[in-house]
Amino acid sequence: MVMPDFPDFNEATIAAIATPPGAGGIGIIRVSGPQSHAILQQIFQPKNPPQKFISHKLYFGAIVHPKTRAVIDEVLAVYMRAPQTYTREDVVEIHGHGSYLLLQEILSQIVTFPTTRLAEPGEFTKRAFLNGRIDLTQAEAVAELLGARTKEGASLAVNQLRGGLHGEIWKIRDALVALRAIMEVAIDFPDEEVEIFDAHGLKARLEREVQEPLAQLLARADGGKIIREGISVVILGRPNVGKSSLLNCLLREERAIVTEIPGTTRDTIEECLDIKGVPVRIIDTAGIRETVEAVEEIGIRRARQKLGEADLLLLVLDGGEGVQAEDSTLFEVAAGKKVVVVVNKIDKAPSLDLSLYADAFPGVPVVAVSATTGEGVRGLEDAVYEAAAGGKGLQEPGVAAPNVRHAAALQRALAAVRQVGEGMAANLPLDLLAIDLQAALSFLGDIIGETTTDDVLDMIFAEFCLGK
Repeated sequence: MVMPDFPDFNEATIAAIATPPGAGGIGIIRVSGPQSHAILQQIFQPKNPPQKFISHKLYFGAIVHPKTRAVIDEVLAVYMRAPQTYTREDVVEIHGHGSYLLLQEILSQIVTFPTTRLAEPGEFTKRAFLNGRIDLTQAEAVAELLGARTKEGASLAVNQLRGGLHGEIWKIRDALVALRAIMEVAIDFPDEEVEIFDAHGLKARLEREVQEPLAQLLARADGGKIIREGISVVILGRPNVGKSSLLNCLLREERAIVTEIPGTTRDTIEECLDIKGVPVRIIDTAGIRETVEAVEEIGIRRARQKLGEADLLLLVLDGGEGVQAEDSTLFEVAAGKKVVVVVNKIDKAPSLDLSLYADAFPGVPVVAVSATTGEGVRGLEDAVYEAAAGGKGLQEPGVAAPNVRHAAALQRALAAVRQVGEGMAANLPLDLLAIDLQAALSFLGDIIGETTTDDVLDMIFAEFCLGK
């Protein structure tokens, strides 16, 4: 992989706790850099001391204070020699007991060694990128994998980590480089331009090998965004139509208080669930009505605020009461939003005619459920997924899906490529076309990290957790 020409980054040895805060069975400290091996030799006493540490082999022993030699913890330690490591530097990992106090004590002794310091968030992965082990799309996939909220989100990140997006970008990039080479030869040998530069054939090749693959990648971006980030769903309705019962039913637990008294829910209640691979932040709100009770009024005001932030609204109606004027008013309030009408309490209205609701709320899905018995809830989950997907499958397994940063760069690359095609059709000078081709290459370089600025890199890696 060709790497960008970055200035030398800090060659200090870095260390961090790589496991989450809190008590656990095992806690891991990671060290990377030129002093890793020397540090291990001075603070680790193997039970059976070897003549030298064998790379990638675990040793049992104790971590001791470098000066007093007091035992801090019994651990397993491993030394991994560069370049066969995560960062392509010498790496040490210390696997101790999962007491955060012990881990902090070990870490504090490590950073007393010369040229050794605490790692910044994402610095191990940043070094892996700067040392050429992974490209920027794979580095970003590490953070996405750690933050994945559904199995599908994790699968998407693993595909990117294994080079799914990287491979597709490089195919397009190689095609652009080949076209650029032909164009440069035609510029350098103008007398042979007619023979070298077949504008019609090259335009077709540009569309087939560059423009169409770029458009296909972009088409996956929206689905990937939803799988990664999820959607916000607000449960909306007048008091006592069963909003809190519906929340409990979807969560499969008694999360919200349910009574027959109107106005029980005074504040918003937020929880997360997985609907067919889509992370859903679902929000139960106070029933919206005219009220003079001060606390309930605050809840209603917050409910209206959540409406504006939602990606999808579940408008809940009481199936035993039909469509009320307040229901129609709430539907008008939801104008401009995606809405699913949920007709609740069908266990109390066995002869329910859903066509009446479809006529009252044209153009939106209508689903009948019983939040008490669970009947129809699977159909509601399907309707939520369809609303999120926009009527199509969000993400095929094993395909690359650009994130927001990638999609912006792909849009710019596609615009530059289209400009080249239009220039060919208009017989513009080749040196002008070459400028647009080079711009497209630069935009693709931004995605994989060839031309990414230091500011963007700092922003990307700052989102990582410590120890990764």
